[in-house]
Parts: sequence; structure tokens; C-alpha cells
Amino acid sequence: MRHHLRAHRLIATGASLLLGATALATLSQSASADDGALTAREETRAELVASVSPDMVDALGETLGFTADQVYDRLTTESLAMRDQPTVAYTLDEDFGGLWIGSGVDQVYVAVTDTARMGDVSAFGYIPTLVRYNAKQLSGYQKALDAGKAAPKGVTGWHVDVPTNAVVLLAKPGTAAKARSWAVAKGVPADVVRVETTTASPRPYADIVGGTAYYIGGSSRCSVGFSVTHPSRGPGFVSAGHCGSTGASVTSGTGSVGTFIVSSFPGNDYSYIDAGASWTASPRVQGSSQQVANANVAPVGSSICRSGSTTGWHCGSVQQLNTSVTYPQGTVSQVTRTNVCAEPGDSGGSFISGASAQGMTSGGSGNCSSGGTTYFQPVGEALSASGAALTTSGGPGPGPSCGNHQNNYTGTLASNGNAYQPTGGSYQSTTSGLHSACLAGPSGTDFDLYLQKLSGSTWTTVATSNSPSNNETISYNGTAGTYRYRVHAYSGSGTYALGLTKPA
Repeated sequence: MRHHLRAHRLIATGASLLLGATALATLSQSASADDGALTAREETRAELVASVSPDMVDALGETLGFTADQVYDRLTTESLAMRDQPTVAYTLDEDFGGLWIGSGVDQVYVAVTDTARMGDVSAFGYIPTLVRYNAKQLSGYQKALDAGKAAPKGVTGWHVDVPTNAVVLLAKPGTAAKARSWAVAKGVPADVVRVETTTASPRPYADIVGGTAYYIGGSSRCSVGFSVTHPSRGPGFVSAGHCGSTGASVTSGTGSVGTFIVSSFPGNDYSYIDAGASWTASPRVQGSSQQVANANVAPVGSSICRSGSTTGWHCGSVQQLNTSVTYPQGTVSQVTRTNVCAEPGDSGGSFISGASAQGMTSGGSGNCSSGGTTYFQPVGEALSASGAALTTSGGPGPGPSCGNHQNNYTGTLASNGNAYQPTGGSYQSTTSGLHSACLAGPSGTDFDLYLQKLSGSTWTTVATSNSPSNNETISYNGTAGTYRYRVHAYSGSGTYALGLTKPA
């Protein structure tokens, strides 16, 4: 278990401790204002002004009813919350109930299960709120619903609603009692269950039409999600799993040919397509000049935009993470629910928050004339399954670096995932000496590093580096033997770099 004692951001003045919804405009990032240097908030905003495309700003302004300045303020708040969320969760540990973005430009809420921890939340410059269940409990209830027997007919989905500290079931009219009984029978406490009646029938958004984007088997059409680069295959892209099965052929509007290498649906909804030499990797999102910089996960309440080959750009907000949705083909778990519209043919297309890649359009209900609900598959799991790196504005992958080491490796992990290096195996040290390593994970994540030694047939952890940041280092003097490094994504997802040096 992680300990509560963590480093907090410093508050500039005593007055700024009196936090409320309006005080967040003067967050703790203002500590360096007196010396003329840019505060962290000002620096982040300047970076967003330089990197977020005008068409995204316009689309967000129209959707949220904000001016351009307000959009940049909102994106700044969201970017800082993405960065802080792993540390906040780590600090509060068992008392953490979730984090979400409010409806204004500078409101960030954090739920806690103990009033004694409200001061810790205020020290981050965020608004504390008291709840009964912590995030781990809510996640456990969600997993209980995901496991075992399928949901009864009429239950179209379920998710954790962080702001209300509830597990929400979506049920067709007349099936609410059946839905509640099913959840309680699965071990979810009755007081945490909320049933919402819906007439929507979620469906995947693939389509059999002519047009642009990419085609599967010469007939069905989907949208490219994000450009990726595989270490041996080269350029490719990730998209939705329901768009095609493994081995299916792909063509673009220009006739370029590719192949589905990885595809998972239902259960998941991701795919990886090997594009071949005739395609060119690009960090751009289709239909916009917006470029991808990273894959930091946006909290609940964050603004988000989607690009698809049928309806182009549309924006809205993140409603729930780790949602389960039932399509006619089966249930897909761990997707994100949004109030952004989409239509057939948009499947696989990009969801992006600011310059952070979020995921690929899966399905939903409604349309872009009357509005709707759309779910997306988070990009991290597709990257992890494919072994490919996200193409960003700085080149393929996020570009983490660990300096000078004997050997260097890269990989991609979904949240809570593990990888073992070197290349899934181990290395032999024939002499005693220093084992040193450096891990660099994506910005805004919490990646941890463990050195393990083989003892008989059992791997034993001999050194650990598990701070709440994305960067870790290990230095360990050990005897001769067989060793390996375990990289763990404690929170967040994306591509990491690992450098290691063995005893001479």
C-alpha cells in the first residue's frame, strides 16, 4: 500500500488557502509571480495557445459557449488536472474518491472519504467534496458487473459516475427493477446503485457506404484513429476493433493498402493496422490542423473533440471513464462515455482533448442532427496490444529519454499494465556490481520500476522505485545472477523509455 505522506504543491500566500470555486484562478502555480518568471499555469497556457489549432478552439467555443480566451483557460485547467491526477490519487490513497472538471473554466473537484483529507485536496488548489465510497471500491463494483453472466435484456450499459459517487445502470423502460436486482445480486451495494431509464440502443459506428477514410475488404468504411509507428513494421494506425478482423485488408482513398494485424471486439474495441510503406505517419488529426503531442488521460468533465470521416469535427465533454456498453454484438468494457455526437462511418476516428490523444470512436446512440452519446476506446490499450508508439508532433512516440545507458528499450502500457525488460526476457550478470536503470514515462502518468532477481523458479523484487511521477531510477549493488526489470503503469498510459546498465 502507498503511504499518505507526499509532496504537495506550495501555496503562494496564506490568502490562497481560502479556496473556493472562484479562487482557482489563482492556483498554487502563482508562487513564482513575484520574481517575473512565468507561473506553471501561465507557461501551460502559453504552450496551449501555441499548439491547439484554431478550428478546435472554435469548435469548443461553440459547444461550450465560451470565448476563445475562456477556451484556453479551460484547456489550461484540464491540462494541469491531467498532470496532477496521478499525484492526487497517490497522496489520498484509500481516501481518494475521484477527480473531475466542473462546468466553468477553472473548477476541479476531488472526492474524499475522510473529512481529515480535505486539507490535502485544498493544498493542490482543488475543491474537496465528501463521499462514502472510494475510487477503488467503485471500480471493484464496476468489475463485478463486467464479470460472469451477461446483463439481463434491456440493460444497455453501466458505469461509475464519479461526481455522484454512484454506479449507474442504463436500462430500457420497464426493466429498472430487473437491472437493480441484477446489480445487487452481483455484490454491488443497493445504496450505490442508480438506474437511469433510456430509450437509446447503442450500436457500433461502422458503415457500408462509399466515401473517404479507409475501407475494409472493399466495402465497409471506418475512420483512422491515430497514426502510430511500430518498431519493426513501420507506419500504421489504430482504429476500432469492430471495423475489421485480424487479417482483413485495408485500402485508402488513394489506393494505399494495409492489413489488420490486431483486432479485439467485443470485450474491447481496438485494432492496429499495418499501413505499409505507401502510407506516411503523421501526428495530425484528420479534418484539422491539430497535432497530437501525448496520450495523457483527460479526467471526467474535460472538454473533448472528435474527428470522423462522416461528420467531421464535433466537441463536448467526458462524462464517465471505464464504462461498459452493450451492443448487439456483445458488451465492451473500459470505454469512455461522452456527450459528443457521431454517426455511422465515424467509427475508429480520433478523440482528442487539447493536444492529448484520448481514444478511438466505438459506438453510441443518436446522431449529429439531434445530438447523442458516443463511447470511445482509450488509445493506451491499443498501443499496448500492438507494441506500436503514438506518432506525436515531436516524431514517433512521446520521446522520453533516459540518457546514456548500455542498453535502451521502449514500450507501451495501458493503465495498470506491466512489461518486462529486456524485451520480455531477462539478462545474466556473471559478476557482482552495480545495476542501474532509468525509466521515463509519458507526461502526467505514474509509471513505476522494479528490479527483480531469479531465485530458483521465483522472481524476487530486489530494488524498487515507485514515486508518484512518470520518471524513476534504480541503483542496486547485486551479486551474480539472472535479472529483469518490471515496468508498471500505476496510473495513466502511453509509451515509455527504459535505459539500463549491467555490472561491468
